[in-house]
Amino acid sequence: MTRRPDSGVAPESAAVRAARLGDPAAFAQLVQEHGPAMHRFAVRLLGNHTDASDAVQEAFISAWKSLPELREDTSVRTWLFTITARRAADIARRNRDQPIDTETMTEHPLDPAPPPDAQGQNTVLVNDLRRALATLPWQQRAAWLLREVDGLSYAEIAGILAVTQSTARGLLARSRRTVADAMESWR
Repeated sequence: MTRRPDSGVAPESAAVRAARLGDPAAFAQLVQEHGPAMHRFAVRLLGNHTDASDAVQEAFISAWKSLPELREDTSVRTWLFTITARRAADIARRNRDQPIDTETMTEHPLDPAPPPDAQGQNTVLVNDLRRALATLPWQQRAAWLLREVDGLSYAEIAGILAVTQSTARGLLARSRRTVADAMESWR
C-alpha cells in the first residue's frame, strides 16, 4: 500500500478537464479509475455490496451533476470519497431500523470455528477485524478505513469527513485504540 503525500493537491488531469466540459467518455474513465476504491470504502462502511453499490452509484450521479462546479485545485479522489461517504451515511440512516440481510450474515460470519490451517486463521482474523470495525462510531470507522486501507492523508480525511485535521487525527487515534483493544488476542 502506498501512501499519498500530505502536501498539495494533485493537478487536474485531462480526463477531469474533459469531464468538467461534459465529456461522458472522460467521466467514464474517472468512474473506472476511482470506482473500485469508492466501492471498497462503501462496502466497509455499510457492510454489504448492495448498499455499497447504491452509495457509489448515487455518488457518481451527484458527481456528474456537480462536476462543472468542481474547483481546479480540488483533489478529485478526495472529492469523490467525500460524496461516497455522504451517500453511505444517508443509506445507513435509512437502513438503521432494518434487520441485516442474510447475505451479509453468510458473507461475514459472526462466530466461525477456527479451522486448523493458516487460511482459516486468516479468515478468523479478518472476521474479528470486521467485528471490531463494526463497533466503531461512523466517523471513527470512516477515518480508520480511509487511512489504513486507502492510505489517505490526514488532510484528505479531514476534507472527506468535513472536520479539521486535528479532529481527523483524534478520530483515527480513538479508532486505532478501540481496534487494538478488540484485537488484543491476536498479539
